[in-house]
Amino acid sequence: MPDIDPGSLPERKRGSGVKLVYDLLRNEILDLKLAPGSPIDEVQLAERFKMSRTPIREALVRLAGDGLIETLPNRSTMVSNIDFLNLSTFFDALVLMYRVTTRLAAQNHRREDLASIHRFHEDYAAAIEARDTLAMIATNAAFHAAIAEAGRNPYFTGLFRRLLDEGRRILRLYYQSYDEHFPQQFVDEHAEIIAAIEARDIEAADGLGKVHAEQIVAQVQKLFSRNGKLDIAL
Repeated sequence: MPDIDPGSLPERKRGSGVKLVYDLLRNEILDLKLAPGSPIDEVQLAERFKMSRTPIREALVRLAGDGLIETLPNRSTMVSNIDFLNLSTFFDALVLMYRVTTRLAAQNHRREDLASIHRFHEDYAAAIEARDTLAMIATNAAFHAAIAEAGRNPYFTGLFRRLLDEGRRILRLYYQSYDEHFPQQFVDEHAEIIAAIEARDIEAADGLGKVHAEQIVAQVQKLFSRNGKLDIAL
């Protein structure tokens, strides 16, 4: 992990150090900059961030609560492994939330929601054009979170955001499987979803959300060889 230049950090308010460490480590874990199984050392992090171990420890508690790091019996800490064995249950929840949030957006959206959804759709299209994998993952999550917000159910929105976050490491592998030749299909499917939401066509929105999610699941499943290992170079 690279050292942080203290001159590059903004002046911290009380308690902001925890958020700084949490946000940076969380993004590094979700973007696979910190690989699954990587050791996490409080002393090294304190040196890296130029702060005491107290905010470091608090940030690590939050990351553990998110399931992104875990403490081993010997009290050492590591980045959590991706739970490939239980991917089926994750995919079941993901497909369901794609359907529910898209369906509710078609039913409950307001005019201002559409502007936000269109903006994230354009951002995603630009990321596809630029072949920027990290930007694609971020803008895709923002696009679908905006759709969830338009559905006006904060419980579904919160759950979907968590699933999208938990899936970021899997999506990194998913996009890698295309070897940077990302099909226009992704952008076209988003456009079709927007059209169904705008038309308040609830059944069409539900169906499109289902198809969109299931093709992601199918592509991830192709990454596994018959012996159950990932068929992709990392």
